[in-house]
Amino acid sequence: MRERIWAPLPLLLPWLLLPPPLWGGPPDSRRLEREPEPGPLQPFDLLYASGVAAYYGGDYELAVRDLEAALRSHRRLREICTRCARHCTARRPLAPPGAGPGAELPFFRALLERARCYRSCQSQRLGGPASRHRASEDVRSDFQRRVPYNYLQRAYIKLNQLDKAVEAAHTFFMANPEHMEMQQNIENYRTMAGVEALQLVDREAKPHLESYSAGVKHYEADDFELAIKYFEQALREYFNEDMECRALCEGPQRFEEYEFLGYKAGLYEAIADHYMQVLVCQHECVRELATRPGRLSPIENFLPLHYDYLQFAYYRVGEYVKALECAKAYLLLHPDDEDVLDNVDYYESLLDDGTDPASVEAREDLAMFVKRHKLESELIRSGAEGLGFSYTEPNYWTRYGGRQDENRVPSGVNVEGAEVHGLSMGKKSSPKIDRDLKEGGPLLYENITFVYNSEQLNGTQRVLLDNVLSEEQCRELHSVASNIMLVGDGYRGKTSPHTPNEKFEGATVLKALKFGYEGRVPLKSARLFYDISEKARKIVESYFMLNSTLYFSYTHMVCRTALSGQQDRRNDLSHPIHADNCLLDPEANECWKEPPAYTFRDYSALLYMNDDFEGGEFIFTEMDAKTVTASIKPKCGRMISFSSGGENPHGVKAVTKGQRCAVALWFTLDPLYRELERIQADEVIAILDQEQQGKHELNINPKDEL
Repeated sequence: MRERIWAPLPLLLPWLLLPPPLWGGPPDSRRLEREPEPGPLQPFDLLYASGVAAYYGGDYELAVRDLEAALRSHRRLREICTRCARHCTARRPLAPPGAGPGAELPFFRALLERARCYRSCQSQRLGGPASRHRASEDVRSDFQRRVPYNYLQRAYIKLNQLDKAVEAAHTFFMANPEHMEMQQNIENYRTMAGVEALQLVDREAKPHLESYSAGVKHYEADDFELAIKYFEQALREYFNEDMECRALCEGPQRFEEYEFLGYKAGLYEAIADHYMQVLVCQHECVRELATRPGRLSPIENFLPLHYDYLQFAYYRVGEYVKALECAKAYLLLHPDDEDVLDNVDYYESLLDDGTDPASVEAREDLAMFVKRHKLESELIRSGAEGLGFSYTEPNYWTRYGGRQDENRVPSGVNVEGAEVHGLSMGKKSSPKIDRDLKEGGPLLYENITFVYNSEQLNGTQRVLLDNVLSEEQCRELHSVASNIMLVGDGYRGKTSPHTPNEKFEGATVLKALKFGYEGRVPLKSARLFYDISEKARKIVESYFMLNSTLYFSYTHMVCRTALSGQQDRRNDLSHPIHADNCLLDPEANECWKEPPAYTFRDYSALLYMNDDFEGGEFIFTEMDAKTVTASIKPKCGRMISFSSGGENPHGVKAVTKGQRCAVALWFTLDPLYRELERIQADEVIAILDQEQQGKHELNINPKDEL
């Protein structure tokens, strides 16, 4: 079986090992390599350890110096690795094996020359051997999660450097959006500095994501010239980031299956083991580049969306050839998209008589990218089969549920004019938060009971429903909760994040599915958590008559338990009055929609699982956080949903006896901020469905698996 992986290599390897083209022109000026500091580069892990030690020793000036130096060293190391990879790939191309005796020698000669080039380049630029800079996995994880900035913000505050503390805190918070302590710190800094004086800067912002967001903003404002500028810049930065990501994948790999002294691989087995890990890592750069810091879920359909936006923007400015190139590029990844196929026909009809539509091809940058991506997929599948490891190819370009919203049109489009000229209006745009407020849409499922609407709940964009869950489903979910919940989960490990008189426990959908897959809870029960959250999403989207897709922002099963001996004369709340996407200021009757609030959240829902407790009523208030406008007693299957802004301040009264359990859901209209773990959960469900389908097709008796 092992030789099967080598069958396609003569066809695939030569193309994969060619020097990568510098797509999109020269690197953006913001990413140019910095001038090297004098002397050998100091290992970032040693500087980090020194900075942390200085912080705990109370030497905050030394802590700042070493932590900042560690960040510079880490950044410089990545730049050197990328630069050397580009240099040696171009200077030392790998020749494909030939035929006959010794035919593989030119290939291995080129391989050795490239290895020597790498070692020489890195040693020269680092000022010493690269092995000095191989940090532990824990340290690398800290830098990925931006932990050094957490120490920095504390040290800068000790040194009374508020502006730098704010920068460090915000940079950390962008990669850790659920960190409640940091959220509070930034709010405190905002109070200390004043709203106008506070500048929130993300020191580790990814240029391609920033440019993409700017492009969407200008597109939504119908400023198509600027939208084109930023989308094109985003693509240049994307392909440069892709080269960096791929270069970093070529570093040392861990062989988790062979971490014992007795492993002695043969030549080709060792090469295959290492190269397949590198190749899978490089293939996953698509996901890496589409994922915002601190999130596990990539932006859906990220790379194709650039060309989707561009094809329409170029059309609006009259550049029909470029519009056609971008539309054809989009079809490389979505060849059956009827809307874009219609647009291609229309753009071809607009070309000058002297321009042959067949001569206008898809953009070369994406065509080359897709060609390599497909070759990698083929090689990985062949390797998985030949070497006996499991690999499931993710669908990197899936649009949410395959859904096309018929009412969704690109911003600024004159619908009547578009219908006259034949341009398809079925395409997407980033949803606008400033939307028309509607309610009263269908509830989609039988047996759901409508209870109160916004008017009856004395507010805006509110609805109360019963029987969203059955009694049996409530019992099943409660049983799952008792087996998977962890104290402080979702609250950064804090047992009592909102009140010292109650204990908080929580769990995510992905954790439930993991426990189900491992057999620690019934898989059917774990999947129920996933299914009912999707059911709630569909109900909210339908009832509030949203014309664009509602995405999960965060899903959390949470139980709060009254602590015995601490309930006498309680006057606190289980959860203080707040709004979900802005910072409530009761004294000013304002809600500031700015970080650290989760400004991207648009709708919220709470699905209750039980009523065998005392207290715990959900309440709406006015913006003064005092005047109660509605009070809701939880019970099994009851769901309250509402828009997440300052129009709906809310909280939870004290739970004075027993345990109150619910599924809390927050939704967003912005695909940039999809749930941290939802896509992973979607992939787990897809794999489970695929396995189940395979069992049905093979007619396997489950008892035969035991």
